[in-house]
Amino acid sequence: MTISTKQILKVLLILSWIIFIGVCIEAGGCIFSASYTLLINPINAAHFWEGNDLSGLYKFDPGYFIGETLLISIAGVLKACMFYLIVKILHDKKLDMAQPFSNEVRRFILKISCLAFGIGLFTQWGVKYTEWLVRKGVRMPDTQHLHLGGADVWLFMGVILFVIAQIFKRGIEIQTENELTV
Repeated sequence: MTISTKQILKVLLILSWIIFIGVCIEAGGCIFSASYTLLINPINAAHFWEGNDLSGLYKFDPGYFIGETLLISIAGVLKACMFYLIVKILHDKKLDMAQPFSNEVRRFILKISCLAFGIGLFTQWGVKYTEWLVRKGVRMPDTQHLHLGGADVWLFMGVILFVIAQIFKRGIEIQTENELTV
Protein backbone atom coordinates (compact mmCIF):
# COMPACT_ATOMS: atom_id res chain seq x y z
CA MET A 1 0.00 0.00 0.00
CA THR A 2 1.45 3.34 -1.00
CA ILE A 3 0.48 6.65 0.46
CA SER A 4 0.24 9.51 -2.00
CA THR A 5 1.59 12.99 -1.46
CA LYS A 6 -1.98 14.29 -1.52
CA GLN A 7 -2.94 11.99 1.37
CA ILE A 8 0.14 12.99 3.36
CA LEU A 9 -0.69 16.68 2.87
CA LYS A 10 -4.27 16.05 4.11
CA VAL A 11 -2.95 14.34 7.25
CA LEU A 12 -0.47 17.19 7.76
CA LEU A 13 -3.29 19.71 7.39
CA ILE A 14 -5.33 17.94 10.08
CA LEU A 15 -2.32 17.70 12.41
CA SER A 16 -1.47 21.36 11.77
CA TRP A 17 -5.04 22.39 12.65
CA ILE A 18 -4.85 20.42 15.91
CA ILE A 19 -1.49 21.96 16.84
CA PHE A 20 -2.68 25.43 15.78
CA ILE A 21 -5.73 25.19 18.04
CA GLY A 22 -3.54 23.93 20.89
CA VAL A 23 -0.98 26.73 20.65
CA CYS A 24 -3.77 29.32 20.32
CA ILE A 25 -5.35 28.00 23.52
CA GLU A 26 -1.94 28.04 25.22
CA ALA A 27 -1.15 31.62 24.15
CA GLY A 28 -4.66 32.87 24.90
CA GLY A 29 -4.73 31.12 28.27
CA CYS A 30 -1.45 32.69 29.30
CA ILE A 31 -2.53 36.16 28.17
CA PHE A 32 -5.92 35.82 29.88
CA SER A 33 -4.40 34.47 33.10
CA ALA A 34 -1.84 37.29 33.24
CA SER A 35 -4.51 39.92 32.56
CA TYR A 36 -6.86 38.42 35.12
CA THR A 37 -4.08 38.34 37.71
CA LEU A 38 -3.02 41.93 37.06
CA LEU A 39 -6.44 43.54 36.69
CA ILE A 40 -8.88 41.52 38.79
CA ASN A 41 -7.47 38.99 41.23
CA PRO A 42 -3.78 38.87 42.23
CA ILE A 43 -4.40 35.57 44.05
CA ASN A 44 -4.67 33.96 40.60
CA ALA A 45 -0.86 34.13 40.35
CA ALA A 46 -0.76 31.05 42.58
CA HIS A 47 -2.81 29.15 39.98
CA PHE A 48 -1.44 30.66 36.81
CA TRP A 49 -2.05 29.04 33.44
CA GLU A 50 -1.60 25.23 33.57
CA GLY A 51 -1.17 25.33 37.34
CA ASN A 52 2.14 27.19 37.40
CA ASP A 53 2.63 29.01 40.68
CA LEU A 54 3.91 32.51 39.97
CA SER A 55 2.72 33.94 43.28
CA GLY A 56 6.31 34.32 44.51
CA LEU A 57 7.14 36.37 41.44
CA TYR A 58 4.00 38.51 41.76
CA LYS A 59 4.70 39.18 45.45
CA PHE A 60 8.35 40.01 44.66
CA ASP A 61 7.38 42.58 42.03
CA PRO A 62 4.32 42.82 39.74
CA GLY A 63 6.54 44.48 37.11
CA TYR A 64 8.74 41.39 36.91
CA PHE A 65 5.55 39.31 36.72
CA ILE A 66 4.49 41.36 33.69
CA GLY A 67 7.91 40.86 32.09
CA GLU A 68 7.88 37.09 32.59
CA THR A 69 4.32 36.61 31.37
CA LEU A 70 4.99 38.90 28.42
CA LEU A 71 7.93 36.75 27.30
CA ILE A 72 5.86 33.57 27.67
CA SER A 73 2.95 35.15 25.79
CA ILE A 74 5.07 36.46 22.92
CA ALA A 75 6.63 33.03 22.39
CA GLY A 76 3.14 31.47 22.44
CA VAL A 77 1.73 33.98 19.96
CA LEU A 78 4.68 33.46 17.61
CA LYS A 79 4.05 29.69 17.70
CA ALA A 80 0.39 30.30 16.89
CA CYS A 81 1.40 32.55 13.97
CA MET A 82 3.74 29.87 12.69
CA PHE A 83 1.06 27.21 12.67
CA TYR A 84 -1.43 29.64 11.16
CA LEU A 85 0.92 30.05 8.20
CA ILE A 86 1.33 26.28 7.94
CA VAL A 87 -2.44 25.71 8.02
CA LYS A 88 -2.95 28.51 5.49
CA ILE A 89 -0.46 27.20 2.94
CA LEU A 90 -1.78 23.63 3.26
CA HIS A 91 -5.43 24.72 3.15
CA ASP A 92 -4.95 27.05 0.17
CA LYS A 93 -3.05 24.25 -1.60
CA LYS A 94 -0.15 26.55 -2.44
CA LEU A 95 2.29 23.62 -2.50
CA ASP A 96 2.49 22.62 -6.17
CA MET A 97 4.45 19.39 -6.42
CA ALA A 98 4.71 19.80 -10.21
CA GLN A 99 6.66 23.02 -9.71
CA PRO A 100 7.92 23.06 -6.09
CA PHE A 101 10.23 26.05 -6.51
CA SER A 102 7.87 29.01 -6.33
CA ASN A 103 8.13 32.45 -4.79
CA GLU A 104 5.08 31.65 -2.65
CA VAL A 105 6.82 28.65 -1.05
CA ARG A 106 10.09 30.56 -0.66
CA ARG A 107 8.31 33.42 1.14
CA PHE A 108 6.51 30.86 3.31
CA ILE A 109 9.78 29.20 4.32
CA LEU A 110 11.36 32.61 4.97
CA LYS A 111 8.44 33.67 7.21
CA ILE A 112 8.57 30.38 9.13
CA SER A 113 12.33 30.84 9.50
CA CYS A 114 11.87 34.32 10.99
CA LEU A 115 9.13 33.10 13.34
CA ALA A 116 11.25 30.15 14.52
CA PHE A 117 14.18 32.49 15.12
CA GLY A 118 11.89 34.88 17.03
CA ILE A 119 10.52 32.05 19.17
CA GLY A 120 14.09 31.00 19.91
CA LEU A 121 15.10 34.52 20.92
CA PHE A 122 12.09 35.11 23.18
CA THR A 123 12.28 31.69 24.84
CA GLN A 124 16.02 32.16 25.43
CA TRP A 125 15.33 35.60 26.86
CA GLY A 126 12.61 34.07 29.06
CA VAL A 127 14.96 31.36 30.33
CA LYS A 128 17.69 33.89 31.15
CA TYR A 129 15.13 36.17 32.83
CA THR A 130 13.80 33.26 34.91
CA GLU A 131 17.33 32.24 35.93
CA TRP A 132 18.04 35.84 36.93
CA LEU A 133 14.87 35.93 39.03
CA VAL A 134 15.80 32.65 40.74
CA ARG A 135 19.23 34.09 41.59
CA LYS A 136 17.41 37.04 43.18
CA GLY A 137 15.63 34.53 45.45
CA VAL A 138 12.27 34.35 43.68
CA ARG A 139 10.59 30.95 43.76
CA MET A 140 9.84 30.05 40.12
CA PRO A 141 8.51 27.00 38.28
CA ASP A 142 10.81 25.13 35.92
CA THR A 143 11.21 26.79 32.52
CA GLN A 144 9.84 23.64 30.83
CA HIS A 145 6.56 24.12 32.71
CA LEU A 146 6.47 27.73 31.55
CA HIS A 147 6.90 26.55 27.92
CA LEU A 148 10.23 28.37 27.64
CA GLY A 149 12.42 25.36 26.94
CA GLY A 150 14.11 24.47 23.68
CA ALA A 151 15.36 27.88 22.63
CA ASP A 152 18.41 26.33 21.00
CA VAL A 153 16.20 24.05 18.90
CA TRP A 154 14.07 26.97 17.71
CA LEU A 155 17.17 29.02 16.81
CA PHE A 156 18.69 26.04 15.00
CA MET A 157 15.45 25.46 13.09
CA GLY A 158 15.28 29.15 12.14
CA VAL A 159 18.79 29.07 10.69
CA ILE A 160 18.18 25.81 8.80
CA LEU A 161 14.94 27.12 7.32
CA PHE A 162 16.70 30.32 6.29
CA VAL A 163 19.29 28.23 4.42
CA ILE A 164 16.48 26.22 2.78
CA ALA A 165 14.79 29.49 1.74
CA GLN A 166 18.05 30.55 0.06
CA ILE A 167 18.22 27.18 -1.72
CA PHE A 168 14.65 27.71 -2.91
CA LYS A 169 15.63 31.16 -4.16
CA ARG A 170 18.40 29.63 -6.24
CA GLY A 171 16.05 26.86 -7.41
CA ILE A 172 13.57 29.49 -8.61
CA GLU A 173 16.37 31.24 -10.54
CA ILE A 174 17.41 27.98 -12.22
CA GLN A 175 13.80 27.05 -12.95
CA THR A 176 13.20 30.47 -14.54
CA GLU A 177 16.37 30.15 -16.65
CA ASN A 178 15.27 26.71 -17.86
CA GLU A 179 11.82 28.02 -18.80
CA LEU A 180 13.41 30.84 -20.79
CA THR A 181 15.73 28.51 -22.73
CA VAL A 182 12.89 26.22 -23.85
